[in-house]
Amino acid sequence: MINPSAHGWIDKYFVEQKSLFDTTIDGLSFYKNIRATGFIYGHIIAINSNPKIDISQWKSDEISKIALLTTLLNVYRYTNQDNNSEEFIKKTVAFYKEMTPKGFVLFDKIMSSNQSSKLESYINERVQTNKDIISKNFSHIVTNALLFVDVLAFHQYLQKDAIPEKYLKRMEETIMSIVSLALKVKTIKSQHDDLLIKLFEASVRYTKFSKVNIQNLEELPLDYFTNDLEKYYLLDLAGITLWNDGKVENDEVYFLHKLAEQMKISNEFVNGSIDATNEFIVFHKKEIQYFNYSNPVKHFYDQTTTGVQVLIKRNQKRLTKEISESKELMKLLAKSTQKDLSSEEKKKVKKQLLDICKSIPSLTIFLLPGGGLLLPILIKFIPQLLPSAFNENLED
Repeated sequence: MINPSAHGWIDKYFVEQKSLFDTTIDGLSFYKNIRATGFIYGHIIAINSNPKIDISQWKSDEISKIALLTTLLNVYRYTNQDNNSEEFIKKTVAFYKEMTPKGFVLFDKIMSSNQSSKLESYINERVQTNKDIISKNFSHIVTNALLFVDVLAFHQYLQKDAIPEKYLKRMEETIMSIVSLALKVKTIKSQHDDLLIKLFEASVRYTKFSKVNIQNLEELPLDYFTNDLEKYYLLDLAGITLWNDGKVENDEVYFLHKLAEQMKISNEFVNGSIDATNEFIVFHKKEIQYFNYSNPVKHFYDQTTTGVQVLIKRNQKRLTKEISESKELMKLLAKSTQKDLSSEEKKKVKKQLLDICKSIPSLTIFLLPGGGLLLPILIKFIPQLLPSAFNENLED
């Protein structure tokens, strides 16, 4: 299984994923396939690949890495009608090298000459937001919500062998302008609007939301964007911004159709966009981060629990073996399921679990400052790892 957090994951991806791609697919179908995965909405539920990739064992940032790589690969195939993975990696590294701001320290330090390793570094950096500009209470929501901008820029790069001058800045400014105008039109203001803005603002790299001064649709430089993929994306982002509990008011529908008219997009696509956005959000609302931020503490706990659970599942065999070999720890853990442990017993459990974590590289997260606070989450899942062993200890 691919581990997107381990070095060498891209090479392993191409060894394991012998994906198929329909080179005859049209632009609209290509875009709709990507949209259905949630990649456009910043909440990825699947990977646009054939055969399908199981993402159930990955954390959100790992899913974003695989989704970004796969979407870049698909747009490469779509544009160049080519399936050569080595040429794709070479082109993608060259693309990211061109789009990375000059003097960016991280990439000045990349010493490896291996193209796959370089691409891993670029993708790892791209899936993260600019965390410094988000408030501390929002900082654990780190997935870049505008990853499709990379895909659009890559599409331009493949067609013109260069990224058009100021393309990224213009795209980001247009996105933020459309979001800003959509919020002004929005009939019912939502408590999530501010969080959505923060997520978008944290995802841009070449512009600032505070500098957006467009007052109406007519002022938008939409003629600059001539590719259908760009137009579809801009319209969908407007639709996401206007969504509010499944309702789209008349003024909001008019705004979307007016925007579509300026970009020469059909009314059929607009109606389909409204339906697709509503269906996706309604079905996945409980999982989408900015819709579930009313209780930050609970949200942080849920996110952390999911991450720890993924690590435990990946290391289940090793962890089971290590715990089973410690008779005292087994008895104490079994006892803890029946009644509270004494302070001395809790210290023993903590010490022995940390000793076990030292021997399993992936679980060294529990040894970092504050890692001890995660131990209760680990203990919570142990009965699921050792049900039979626990029963034996309880009988004793």
